[in-house]
Amino acid sequence: MADSTIRYYNENARAYFDSTVALDMGKLYGPFLKHLRPGSKVLDAGCGSGRDSLFFKNQGFQVTAFDASKEMVKLASELLDQKVLLMSFEDLSLTEQYDGIWACASLLHVEKAKLSRVVAELAKHLKDGGVFYISFKYGREEYWKEGRYFNHLDEDTLKEILQEVPELRTEQLFISTDVRGYRSSDQWLNAYLIKG
Repeated sequence: MADSTIRYYNENARAYFDSTVALDMGKLYGPFLKHLRPGSKVLDAGCGSGRDSLFFKNQGFQVTAFDASKEMVKLASELLDQKVLLMSFEDLSLTEQYDGIWACASLLHVEKAKLSRVVAELAKHLKDGGVFYISFKYGREEYWKEGRYFNHLDEDTLKEILQEVPELRTEQLFISTDVRGYRSSDQWLNAYLIKG
């Protein structure tokens, strides 16, 4: 993840936290939850505000969360009342195996050329039969905005990336609109992947 992207989140952590922590992600949780049992281990990869980690924790799951922004980690740790790891996708340092990996609107900050390697590295920490959720803004663009790098994926570009990670198969794929009302024209590609 580019230093300037991390710097953006460090400098805008409170505003980003306040604008995302209460968003209703209920529609996206369902297909993920059906693969988890009580007490399952969940990794929130690029957790941002910690909103989704808090939901999973409140469901009784054992949650590990990480983010590359030091300031976001502080805010998410306070929200969760537990330590959030300071870590980037390119420098993963994980020791556990997880029943589910949740990467909501986070991998879109990884350069497209590095994406298959990052997904494969995360998948190493997913148990066989585990579920892996990823989401990207819909399209094919790569661009910089306010210092942040973004990559967009559509069905074909996601398929190309996943061809390099054969241990993952796509169980469900759909397009949704942005839950932030003022961005309702933005579309997101949501994918639920199963290992094995």
